[in-house]
Amino acid sequence: MPYVDGFVAAVPTANKAAFLEHARSMAEVFKEFGALGVVDCWGDDVPPGKVTSFPLAVQCQEGETVVFSWITWPSRQARDEGWSKVMADPRTKPGAVEMPFDGKRLIYGGFEMVSSL
Repeated sequence: MPYVDGFVAAVPTANKAAFLEHARSMAEVFKEFGALGVVDCWGDDVPPGKVTSFPLAVQCQEGETVVFSWITWPSRQARDEGWSKVMADPRTKPGAVEMPFDGKRLIYGGFEMVSSL
């Protein structure tokens, strides 16, 4: 069964172009190491919540936009092997790529796909 890594982050709205460039360069690396696809979405209708919400989860501030991204992999094993290679690649080392958002507020997780209708 395919495996999915999901990500949510708050990106300064003024950094949209930089975020897209960052996303494109990272997608190349992930796909080189086995990812089937990478999708990045720019928040358009992301309501704030009182108890839970995407903006609350990433501590979205004034002048920031929530982004939602995911990477699909053939399997959990392919994902684990791919991530190991991604993390060892010099293109992903600290300082090699400038992050256009606060990575400390990025949330992520791996998910076993159980339905695709």
